[in-house]
Amino acid sequence: MKIIAIGRNYAAHAKELNNEVPTKPVIFLKPDTAVLKDNKPFYIPDFSNDIHFELEVVLKVSKEGKYIAEKFAPNYYDEIGLGIDFTARDIQNQHKEKGLPWELAKAFDNSAAISNFLPKSDFIDLYNLGFELKVNEETRQQGHTSNLLFSFEKIIAFVSQYITLKKGDLIFTGTPQGVGQVKQGDHLAAWLEGKQLLDFKIK
Repeated sequence: MKIIAIGRNYAAHAKELNNEVPTKPVIFLKPDTAVLKDNKPFYIPDFSNDIHFELEVVLKVSKEGKYIAEKFAPNYYDEIGLGIDFTARDIQNQHKEKGLPWELAKAFDNSAAISNFLPKSDFIDLYNLGFELKVNEETRQQGHTSNLLFSFEKIIAFVSQYITLKKGDLIFTGTPQGVGQVKQGDHLAAWLEGKQLLDFKIK
């Protein structure tokens, strides 16, 4: 199982970090050791002083595919959930300045918190979904899938031109604006269309 993540897929988030709005998907990977499940606590690693939360809708790949046409992409995922892409922003900024890869900032252990997954058939319209993150009961991020720069189908079609998708792979589809730093003692909770899917502590 691998985690494929999409960067800068909401224009407002790209702008808040002073990044250009992309014309094609920005891709990075996380290993399976990044997964944090079952609302277990996230422990701030000692190598960063600026870990940020990034709430995202996550797709679970349901079957293997390569060179998937966009019109067939819906057949390759059948469940969605929420995830938090934890990012060592200080390390990421250092690497961006030097033109280096992002892996140390994005792929460290437990950097991909994921919820339980729900059948996509539970939702009438996947591009009319609201999702929200609260930190210590204060709303910090509110996103809506109507604002995606690249649809789920475009992402699957694009990624599969380069990387074979396999059953169980996870696709983090991008974060809306409002990202911020986590601190020890914080309580993170997140909802998808009013259903709470994440609820855990920062330690």
